[in-house]
Amino acid sequence: MAHKSGRKLQPSRSRRPQIFKNPKAAFALALIFVDALLVALIIAYVPYTKIDWDAYMSQVTGFLGGERDYTNLKGDTGPLVYPAGFLYIYSAIRFITGGEVYPAQILFGILYTINLSIVIFIYVKTEVLPWWALILLSLSKRVHSIFVLRLFNDCFAMTLLHAALATLLYQKWHLGLILFSGAVSIKMNVLLYAPPLLLLMLKAMNIYGVISALACAALVQILVGLPFLVSYPVAYISGAFNLGRVFIHFWSVNFKFIPEPVFVSKQFAISLLISHLGLLAAFAHYKWCRHEGGLFKFLHSKVISALSSSSSSGLKILKEEHIMTTLFAGNFIGIVCARSLHYQFYSWYFYSLPYLLWRTHFPTLLRLILFVGVELCWNVYPSNIYSSALLLCLHLLLLWGLWSAQSQYPYVEDELSTRKKEK
Repeated sequence: MAHKSGRKLQPSRSRRPQIFKNPKAAFALALIFVDALLVALIIAYVPYTKIDWDAYMSQVTGFLGGERDYTNLKGDTGPLVYPAGFLYIYSAIRFITGGEVYPAQILFGILYTINLSIVIFIYVKTEVLPWWALILLSLSKRVHSIFVLRLFNDCFAMTLLHAALATLLYQKWHLGLILFSGAVSIKMNVLLYAPPLLLLMLKAMNIYGVISALACAALVQILVGLPFLVSYPVAYISGAFNLGRVFIHFWSVNFKFIPEPVFVSKQFAISLLISHLGLLAAFAHYKWCRHEGGLFKFLHSKVISALSSSSSSGLKILKEEHIMTTLFAGNFIGIVCARSLHYQFYSWYFYSLPYLLWRTHFPTLLRLILFVGVELCWNVYPSNIYSSALLLCLHLLLLWGLWSAQSQYPYVEDELSTRKKEK
């Protein structure tokens, strides 16, 4: 009888979620709890800094009043420059909070904790960092400020993006693209992830799967922007997706050392764009597609498979580490080449910094120095020629570390993937 009862207890233990068997899980949960307490203390005792909140509420007021011409949706910081998802999010916030700052801070504090939980889940699942290094995700003074003392829309965009990345770890490409497109509808900086994401989809799916996933993303954009597309389509597209904006030199965190006439020049913008595209092409050819024989050979193979009669041709399972490394590195390349980074833009890549640092072959001490150095640069206000020059040097050093790191085999080779290839 004792033997039988022992056998009955064994399945109950095996039913525990796999993540709770990971020794990092307990530390991760404790970290989330402690950081949530810290966020509550910040909201309670640190004064709120009003920057864009009044402008957000003014733009939302116009939208709720029936205005559908994007050129007429303005605030004290200027015209509306975000896609329509931003309006829906902040309309809901206004409905919940009555437009008051303090309840909105509580809402953003909850959002911060949700975002941190998603990011930690990604880190625990990919197992790139040692358990103690997860604490780095909670050590940014600037990111805490961006979420609960500034209430920027970047917070919602990045939370939704991180949710999309989490779904991609399970090879849920269509759902991931839907969430990704939702994040783009809040702020289009998320498009920095688009080139590496497209490459990963081409690796994981056949051409028909890629097209259907992109169609899902496009449908989200159409549905979100529909009230404006049917009324004033040109005003909406040119306002919400303006790629030619010139930022103010004073607020630049990364290129303050560049003289203002050069900073605002078209030549400077073009040179950064060429650098961005060149770095993406180099990483794609020599790093991300190295095991496929390079970017061009890989694309050629996809064309051949698209012309084949097998509908399942090209279906593969990607390693979680390859997915996250490619996405985070591709976004970071865009950060390095960004014409201007404002303080809230730190949220665009802060949560990927520990991951990227541990994908280099740098010693742990140098990784920590780079992390602290980047954080210090982002906390210099106002930025100056020294802090911005140092930040660029730290970015370039990390980029070199990623370039010099060994490329790992991207595909999962198991019975499941083998069966899919043979179908």
